[in-house]
Amino acid sequence: MYRLANVSCADCAAKFEDKVKRAPGVLDARVLFGSSQLIVVGQPLSVDELERLGAFDNIKVVAGADAAAPEVCGRGDPGAGRAPWWAEPRVGRAAMALLLIVAAHVLQGSGAAPVTSTAVYAAAVLLGGWGTFKTGIPGIFRLDFQMNALMTVSVAGAMAIGYWSEAATVAFLFGVSEVLENHAMDRARRSIRSLAEMAPTRAMVRREGKEMILPVEAIRIGDVMIVRPGEKIALDGRVIRGRSEVNEAAITGESLPLAKEAGDQVFAGSLNHSGAIEVEVTTRAEDSTLARVIALVEKAEAERAPTQEFVNRFARIYTPAVTVLAVGMALIPPLVWGAAWQPSIYEALALLMVACPCALVVSTPLAVVTAMGVAARNGVLIKGGIHLENIGHLRAMAFDKTGTLTLGEPVVTDVVGLQNMTEEDILRVAAGIERYSEHPLAGAILRAAADRGLTPGEVEDFESFPGRGARGTVGGAEYWIGSPPWFKERGVDLAAVDHRIRGFQEEGKTLVLLGRRDTVTALIALADRVRPSAREVVANLKMAGIGPTVLLTGDNQATARAIGRTVGVDEVRAGLLPEDKVRAVSELRQWYGRVGMVGDGVNDAPALVAATTGIAMGTSGTDLALEAADVALMNDDLSKVPFAVHLGRVTLRIIQQNIFIALFMKTAALLLAFPGWLTLWLAIVGDMGATLLVTANSLRLLRVRLSS
Repeated sequence: MYRLANVSCADCAAKFEDKVKRAPGVLDARVLFGSSQLIVVGQPLSVDELERLGAFDNIKVVAGADAAAPEVCGRGDPGAGRAPWWAEPRVGRAAMALLLIVAAHVLQGSGAAPVTSTAVYAAAVLLGGWGTFKTGIPGIFRLDFQMNALMTVSVAGAMAIGYWSEAATVAFLFGVSEVLENHAMDRARRSIRSLAEMAPTRAMVRREGKEMILPVEAIRIGDVMIVRPGEKIALDGRVIRGRSEVNEAAITGESLPLAKEAGDQVFAGSLNHSGAIEVEVTTRAEDSTLARVIALVEKAEAERAPTQEFVNRFARIYTPAVTVLAVGMALIPPLVWGAAWQPSIYEALALLMVACPCALVVSTPLAVVTAMGVAARNGVLIKGGIHLENIGHLRAMAFDKTGTLTLGEPVVTDVVGLQNMTEEDILRVAAGIERYSEHPLAGAILRAAADRGLTPGEVEDFESFPGRGARGTVGGAEYWIGSPPWFKERGVDLAAVDHRIRGFQEEGKTLVLLGRRDTVTALIALADRVRPSAREVVANLKMAGIGPTVLLTGDNQATARAIGRTVGVDEVRAGLLPEDKVRAVSELRQWYGRVGMVGDGVNDAPALVAATTGIAMGTSGTDLALEAADVALMNDDLSKVPFAVHLGRVTLRIIQQNIFIALFMKTAALLLAFPGWLTLWLAIVGDMGATLLVTANSLRLLRVRLSS
């Protein structure tokens, strides 16, 4: 990956991408316009080679290949340490050009010699169009007609036929529009760039008994960081001494600080509030959770939305077509109908100015990258433009129960012994078998045994049956543990305990049975608390236009219905194995088209993959979920789901508005050109005005808040 500078024109970025793709040894290439990056698949290219290919628009390579490490803490950033936009040399040149244009108009009005005003106009052209001409003239000689080359031809043609005032005005307006467009683009890119600035670049470390301040790149795994109140944590780690409250908004988007003490995990970019803590470093700077989030967000633009792909294909046709039309407008009227050359050339030059599809090309990527930056700052990681667009189109939403609509921390509420087994015996045997399981119910049984001071029994011949239960030999006796439906599948007669099972299930509790091969020896009832925000989240999704909301769970029907009634979902499907959840999601997609699935990112991975958009919860620090999910919520805040849907819907509207603005302005310019009503200054105002409007409209996404 390469970090680029001077990538201000979306159409030029597309041309640069095509040039890189054609370079020897390159299999594929993607220019990420929103984050100013280039991804090359195949043989790496040298900096000199890339800058040669990008010379037509003065594109430069800033941080070399694979610049992820410098970018983590803001280094290698083309925007870092730069002067304010209004203090840049091109702004000064534009201001001087404006003064010269005014002076030339005054000279014309005062009756001065034409050569005097012409000379002043020429100076204004040179100052206003200096940056344009530097890249446009070489492009003309290479027959590479990108925006700067087209503008250079238009200005030169206007001067050649004596329209000095228009030439100076066009050069000035184009220079001003580039300044404003670059400033707006930088503001959009800062929405992602600001993520990299959340982690400090240096930290105090205790190494070999000595305290020293080191850059994060020099800090090793196992070093101990000393973090004082009010300081940010530089690297991921584990608290080994001290107690404090830490704000993890940089990762999770949650602004309320969390209590941290010895043994707790902390993340780079988090703010230490109240107490001094010592943190053992567990990852290097380039591997921290924050660094991986930044890398995933920046690379997400490579997953282009379908709308963007369509716009890019259209843009490849538009510029050549309009250029040919302009040439025809200049030549056909004089040669065929004997029209005057000067007005024909003037009209052709005006048309040439609207041949660059910048506004259209930038309409989608700028909105997408701005939205993904907003999402990341609120603890929602969207893995690409295609997933952002899919979220905006969702029509149904499926939820897992445990750990999604509920807190995922079930507790044992009842232990009923049969066949003379005591509660202690039941928990000792159950905990012995369940300690090899990762299911939340297994964890609850282990906690119940630990709370009573019981040691799990030693297990031999353990065997797991995913989605059903497990078996093992404890104390020389074979035991089976699992759900009531599984016991029925195995042919166990549950008639004697059926009334007790129904009673617990009607209370919204989950039953785990413990037994021998053909009998039940104990019932363990567990309950999980519904998330306080679950009902409001489901209601908000319905208000956002999500049709059916469906609960998919492996739990029994009675418990699932009790949870479903509490949170207000439209449909409950219970007793589902992992493969059943996949079939359920596939059915929903057949009925409703685009379906989202919210789960924990690990146990529900198959269903997440089957959905149009898989949304994984509570994934901070979880590599599998970060890689597998289309959308990852960096904490367990379920309210981020309607926020992500709302952001997707708003982004879709912004993109549609942008495309309409760009096409309307271009169409209007083309229609004005045929009767000869399109002037040079009107063409430049319309063309660059469309780009600025699209950019400003995309920046409205920065105002989307979690509370909305």
